[in-house]
Amino acid sequence: MKQLLKLSAASLLVVGALSVQASTLSDVQAKGHVSCGVSKGLAGFSSADSSGTWTGIDVDVCRAVAAATLGDATKVKFVPLTAKERFTALQSGEIDMLSRNTTWTITRDASLGLNFAGVNYYDGQGFMVKSSLGVSSAMELSGAAICIQAGTTTELNLADWGKANGIEYNSVVSDTNAQTLTNYDAGRCDVLTTDASGLYSMRAAASDPSEHVVLPEIISKEPLGPVVRQGDDEWFNIVKWTLIAMIQAEESGVTSENIDTVTTNPTVERLAGRASQTHEYLHLSPSWSYDIIKQVGNYGESFERNIGVNTPIGLSRGPNQLWTKGGILYAPAFR
Repeated sequence: MKQLLKLSAASLLVVGALSVQASTLSDVQAKGHVSCGVSKGLAGFSSADSSGTWTGIDVDVCRAVAAATLGDATKVKFVPLTAKERFTALQSGEIDMLSRNTTWTITRDASLGLNFAGVNYYDGQGFMVKSSLGVSSAMELSGAAICIQAGTTTELNLADWGKANGIEYNSVVSDTNAQTLTNYDAGRCDVLTTDASGLYSMRAAASDPSEHVVLPEIISKEPLGPVVRQGDDEWFNIVKWTLIAMIQAEESGVTSENIDTVTTNPTVERLAGRASQTHEYLHLSPSWSYDIIKQVGNYGESFERNIGVNTPIGLSRGPNQLWTKGGILYAPAFR
């Protein structure tokens, strides 16, 4: 009893918050949509067109969770957030999940009351310069003004890299990708640094992409993936296994086009919802994984239509290729 009385007010608030958070699935089903935090605009990852339609590889994770929980991938309310806003929005319950090119770090995972549910893009921080600058390596950037976005891992990575390599620079800090790009375009900095995927996205959106060069150096590991609040294992499992289902579907050769007919092994049958009890473990419909694949597609389908080599972003699979094809994308056993 004495130990219980010693609980601080802060501890009681945390306990109360966790008990409230433990019904995200029920809340989502009651309101009829998933509230998903996304970026304010990063082509290929999460961006809206002139009609307000959202697309991107991060957007597809949101849609996949909606398909799994509500049977309808369109039942998503997209909430655009800056890097500074994203964690507060998730912690406060403004959003049900975050799918916004967010790097998995120990600080974020262990100190913010959040859980990373997996990796949907393995990335690394790079540098982009204007071709006219005549720079071919990041090691030539000493004394440069470098544009960075506040509230990201970019700042610390850049500081660590500069110190390790004896490179001094001046920071030009902005709150959003759009502001960072504006500063770069206006010549307020010589270099723009962020995740390499973001650099290729911004270069693709330029009026003349050939005027910009992404330098070869990658200075960090940036595993990007969806995030949920701690304290709700049911919701954590749903988001985690939604992403896994997309990866496993690609590995098993199951696509949005063939899922109704393909029959090769028990894993495929489970993915197609024809022979599975997985829905009972997640408290979902028997068709939860079928709905994901049929409505959104497998991981490879999402990658290729949003950021693949045949899109303006033009990214190769690289480490995001399946482990069976030389990449590091690996799904836990789907059984």
